[in-house]
Amino acid sequence: MTVYEAYQLLYSAVFLALVLLAGCMLIRAMIGPRITDRILSINMLGTMVISGIAVLSRLLDESYLVDVALIYAMISFLAVIMLAEVYIPAARRKGEKPGGKRHG
Repeated sequence: MTVYEAYQLLYSAVFLALVLLAGCMLIRAMIGPRITDRILSINMLGTMVISGIAVLSRLLDESYLVDVALIYAMISFLAVIMLAEVYIPAARRKGEKPGGKRHG
């Protein structure tokens, strides 16, 4: 096994691990139970997708995918900020803490 093949195997294993972990985060985003859990899992899912794109860039030896990962990072950050702005104040208006428990 050459060094190149060893790196290809390593990148493939890391990419597979990231796909499996992203699936776990997707399940966590669906089952909740609180809105903060869902927002955090969506944030983690975005981070794993960005990492996966970066690993895929090295695996396929395509440098333009790093640019795609950076653009996706900006979009993911804005999406999480918008979700937090919309849903967390709505929980406070209903008398709930952002964690899902009611005040007094």
